[in-house]
Amino acid sequence: MALPALNRALFANRSQIKQFISEVLRNLSVSSRFNFKTQSLQCLKTATSQSNAVTVHRRSQLYGICESNGDENSRATSNWTCTMWSAIAFSLFSKAEEDTRTEAQKKEDEIILLLKRAKLSIMRGQLHGANGFLHQAIALAHQSRNTQAIIYTYSLMANLAYVQGELDNAEKLFKAAMSFMLSGGTPQDDNGVIEMSLKLATIYAGQNKNDLAETGFQFCTESLEAKLEKFKELPAEEQSEELRMETRLLLGLTFDSHARYMAATHRLSRAVLDYKRALLICQEEQGETHPQSLVLLSDLATILDLQGRHDEALPLVKQAVELSREAGHPDQHVLLGNMAGVLLHNGLFEESVKLYREALALAQSVGDEEAVEQIREGLKEVGNRRKAKKAETEVPKTGTDAPKTETD
Repeated sequence: MALPALNRALFANRSQIKQFISEVLRNLSVSSRFNFKTQSLQCLKTATSQSNAVTVHRRSQLYGICESNGDENSRATSNWTCTMWSAIAFSLFSKAEEDTRTEAQKKEDEIILLLKRAKLSIMRGQLHGANGFLHQAIALAHQSRNTQAIIYTYSLMANLAYVQGELDNAEKLFKAAMSFMLSGGTPQDDNGVIEMSLKLATIYAGQNKNDLAETGFQFCTESLEAKLEKFKELPAEEQSEELRMETRLLLGLTFDSHARYMAATHRLSRAVLDYKRALLICQEEQGETHPQSLVLLSDLATILDLQGRHDEALPLVKQAVELSREAGHPDQHVLLGNMAGVLLHNGLFEESVKLYREALALAQSVGDEEAVEQIREGLKEVGNRRKAKKAETEVPKTGTDAPKTETD
């Protein structure tokens, strides 16, 4: 049976979409990493067929990259979003006073209220209504020529389309946002630009536009590595630890995304290399017990398992599960499901069933329907393998010699 959702079905239900959008609207920065739950990123729909066991494989929170990349254009967008909430407060508490706002301020306040309504619609699961409010907001932003509002709204629209699986629309919207950023003077190696380029590369991978995908991943990797080299050459007083860390974590995310693309296209050796690079960065920057470090450790074990390197995979996934128990990992049921699959490949059926059942109970308790379905498939696979092994060991009841016939 093919390994399901190597690239994670990150938004299997409405509650996960709500959580994602809530984070996006709380971290109001165009250049920030939007919080994909394991990615997450889910554009690559292809599943590898290297394994006959089901492995639950989904993202927890991705790298905790800082909410602003330190560049002036990105900070200006963050400042605009702070103004957004101030304007909401103004509209709520100053209605009785004389309105002294300029026309530009009024337009901006209208945009802000539309974005607020879009957020509420998303949190209620009314995604169609949210799209309507966002389209009104972008129209007003264009009318008032508010560049920061245009960039922010396009980015939010793109991410909403992205999580809904509307890849063609998300591609156009990300390109529109990037166009306004670059035309406004944002450099090509700005982390916000690179992050959107990474999302576009993942979209191209999901659309099977492999040349564009590889070019995009290469651009992101080379740009970030060159940027990190430049940091080393700067005088100590000019170095920004926050920007360095954010840049390196974004490089780790690039390796992670490329690893999932390599796995989905059956290039497992390269996937292992990329997962190791991503894991090293995450462990060094965020610690070995960080939720994302544990997910990457489990991912690496799963790919090793697909290669038939079961002895190497088992200790890694065991370490991930043990640390997740100690740290109270939010997606512990996913890691348990991954370990159960590795145990199954090692022929340890009893231990595999035990972990699958524990994972199933946890998945049901948190309402993760997709994981529940995958775990149940895993339990069925254990049963099938048990039957197959039993059939192999049974002695045939009838002989294999052909019966003799009498002749005259």
